[in-house]
Amino acid sequence: MGEGLELAASAGSVRAARQWCTDRLVSMDASELVDTVTLLVSELVTNVVLHARTPCVLRMEAGDRLRVEVRDGSHRLPESTLPFDVEAASGRGMVLIDALSDAHGTVVEPHGKRVWFELAWPGA
Repeated sequence: MGEGLELAASAGSVRAARQWCTDRLVSMDASELVDTVTLLVSELVTNVVLHARTPCVLRMEAGDRLRVEVRDGSHRLPESTLPFDVEAASGRGMVLIDALSDAHGTVVEPHGKRVWFELAWPGA
């Protein structure tokens, strides 16, 4: 998969992930994907920071679709909580990914997992 960004399990990693995705998408002339991708990446990296509590690697690859994945060191699977408490501070991440991506999933690996989503590539 394409080049990646290594991130610590800290709140600052969420901002760094958003900026990295923005920079990459602008350089690939896909600015129209920035809002959706940065929202979904924020959710995935926040899940790592709050739940996995391990470093992670963010990767992005463009082809017929844009594929974004976050790999962490935990086997704890993401949960999609429906219905969610509208007053809760968290619990909407996977619901957003389900609603806004064209496809998504989780791959369990020997040393953790990869959570990914795909979006249609502009003009494809």
